[in-house]
Amino acid sequence: MRERAWGWQTKDGLPVFAREWTPDKPAATQGVVLLVHGMGEHSGRYRHVAKSLADDAFAVLAFDQIGHGLTAGKRGHVRSYADLLDGIQRLLDQADRKFPDKPKFLFGHSMGGNLALNFLLRNKPLVTGAIVTGPWLKLAFEPTFVQVTLARLMEYLYPSFISNRPMNREHLTSDPRMQDLHQHDPLVHGYISAKFYQVVQRAGLWALEHAGLLAVPLLLMHGGSDRVTSAAASRQFAERAGTLCTYKEWPDFGHELHNELHREDVLAEIKSWIKTHLPKSG
Repeated sequence: MRERAWGWQTKDGLPVFAREWTPDKPAATQGVVLLVHGMGEHSGRYRHVAKSLADDAFAVLAFDQIGHGLTAGKRGHVRSYADLLDGIQRLLDQADRKFPDKPKFLFGHSMGGNLALNFLLRNKPLVTGAIVTGPWLKLAFEPTFVQVTLARLMEYLYPSFISNRPMNREHLTSDPRMQDLHQHDPLVHGYISAKFYQVVQRAGLWALEHAGLLAVPLLLMHGGSDRVTSAAASRQFAERAGTLCTYKEWPDFGHELHNELHREDVLAEIKSWIKTHLPKSG
């Protein structure tokens, strides 16, 4: 696998850090996967996912969200949801430029899954299909009335107000090695602003209400033991999306399917689904 760093600037001039992983033999590339990471993490945590895909001749493009990883911006804050969707559009534009004749697949996890689904439903991009894991459509727990009221108030009065709620690594995966890597990753954080929380929360509910707008094949997967985002909400989305959506739930798996003890099975499922949906040659 070959790895290269690159990037772009947002409309406001913020530098965005991006990564590109390609097969050792670029000419053999079958397709391109556009990866969108979750809240409080960064694209570098998906290197092993990219390696698995590159070994099967798929290129992977990814970037660090605003306020995340090596991209600029106040940690855990965003000006608008549109700015988040714009990052995916920029990534797709680059993929079209770098690999003009290859099929494109969107892959989003958690908050990135929220973004991927909204991007599909709102923007109707020219992609062949999408893979979404553990999307933030709803959280796995219900915030109290007081918490909801305060969040709405803070979004109005002080949208960039940051709270620090580090993720419980045991809720992410049961793999001790992956838990340790998460704990000692200097680019991982638990920061989230009132604005960031509210726009993503609303967008998750919007996606649930508009799942019937899905226009491309989707592989939607969720951990049966996810204590971060709601598996029930993913099941509901799949039911409303209809036959274009393939839903698979992994019993006893936590939030990060790609980091679980048997992640090779998850990655095999993803690659098999992608290959099934590659355009037929000839």
